[in-house]
Amino acid sequence: MHGLDWTVMCAYFGLMVLIGWWSHQRVGDVKDFFTAGGRMPWWLTGISHHMSGYSAVLFVAYAAVAYTSGITVYFWGFASIGIGVGIGTWLFAPRWNRLRSRLGVASPLEYLAKRYSVTTQQALAWSGSLLKIFDIAAKWFAVATLLHVFAGVDYNLGIVITGVVTLFYCTVGGLWADALTELGQFVIQAVAALVMIVVVLGKLGGIESLWTMWGELPASHHNPTTPKYTTVFLLVYVLVKTLEYNGGMWNLAQRYMAAPDTRAARRGAALSSLLYLLWPLVLMFPMFAAPLLIPGIDKPENAYAIMTTEFLPPGLIGLVLAGIFSHTMAMVSSDANAISAVITRDMIPVMSRRARAWTDRQGLTAARLTTVVFVLLTMGVATQAENLGGVLQIVVNWVAALMGPISIPLLLGMLPAFRRCGARAALTSWAGGLLAYALVYYVLDTGQTALIATPVLVSLTLFTGLGLLAPERSATTDALVEAIGGEDDRGPCDTSSPAGTDDESRGKGDGSTALV
Repeated sequence: MHGLDWTVMCAYFGLMVLIGWWSHQRVGDVKDFFTAGGRMPWWLTGISHHMSGYSAVLFVAYAAVAYTSGITVYFWGFASIGIGVGIGTWLFAPRWNRLRSRLGVASPLEYLAKRYSVTTQQALAWSGSLLKIFDIAAKWFAVATLLHVFAGVDYNLGIVITGVVTLFYCTVGGLWADALTELGQFVIQAVAALVMIVVVLGKLGGIESLWTMWGELPASHHNPTTPKYTTVFLLVYVLVKTLEYNGGMWNLAQRYMAAPDTRAARRGAALSSLLYLLWPLVLMFPMFAAPLLIPGIDKPENAYAIMTTEFLPPGLIGLVLAGIFSHTMAMVSSDANAISAVITRDMIPVMSRRARAWTDRQGLTAARLTTVVFVLLTMGVATQAENLGGVLQIVVNWVAALMGPISIPLLLGMLPAFRRCGARAALTSWAGGLLAYALVYYVLDTGQTALIATPVLVSLTLFTGLGLLAPERSATTDALVEAIGGEDDRGPCDTSSPAGTDDESRGKGDGSTALV
């Protein structure tokens, strides 16, 4: 990398730190730290939700799939998310928002103690937190891989550099810092992506390459599915991503909670859904073209970084690298904030009576300390990512496979159709899904489709079946489900507001009916 590239990178990191410090002034209590006080505008909610959903894994593991298999990675990797978030626009986004505005909830798992039981809440909290340690570790290692290819920086040093900067702004500024840095990161990433497209089109022969290059690629690169990434795999991924990106990945639930009202939450979800359907095609076009420009490379995961270093002039390399960094820092900072919310609001108070009497200042201090410890722990695990199977192994085979059993009780517990499913159904489906994963991964040694499908389908079957065969419906469950439901179930862009139906007109925006 040239000195200009390092200047761009340092300017980027400096901007992130300044935004974090500015956001610090807007954080007065725990609810500001975790849900932005419910004041995040819909467009920022949507961009933040989108940016929090993927990381440098796109430019490493997914770039490798694009290089070897073609467009299939877009369909199961991103179109599935766009469809899932679109479904959540009506089903989940408004309910997450009402949890905050009507029940005073500040953590995605906070309502589970009342919906099911404290035991259920703790089971999901501990298992989900452990899974996110490895998920975020994979993100750190992915961005360190790129920094190593770009500039020869040692992997562990790359993890430390990105981790420390992210740690600063997400610790001092909370969710406001996350969202505002994600907005800046989106702009930087957009410029970097467009620069790469222009350069790649120039190498391929002009703008007509957008449609002519496909005839030069292997025929298998045009197919949405492949023998490895089958139609069943794609359909299961839609189910998994619907659960994951509508709250199973806890940081994304926070975006809906942070919106001022249900209409804003829905409009933000619709924007994020549209971005997932369109924007990855812009980001991935150079990856699809890579076999024509740099054929025969030994490590396909380095394809995007190799193209950047070979084709871009000084200064622009740093810009593209900053855009890549932006993905990882956006996802990790939002994940850290969500995990901190779960630990300080749901886990520590169960273990310590003193924590239940924390003042706002004490709670905020605990939230920041928890964030520091969690991020440092993920950085430590990231140094061992290669020994754990690599980035794609962790992200697809671990996280995607295990997200279903953790998400199903959390997400479906909000819906009236599943109000008969109680703590027994939640715990059984969670445990059954995890056991099914252990069986297909460690004992049966099945293919990737079965590995992803089995845990989520077993968990869904157990949760639904026990709700029908051994219902646990109660007045408390009915009251909670009714509280987060609503008559204003309209489209995401419907700005009409029937009198007396929005959250504020009901007088419940102050959290007066809080769970805690």
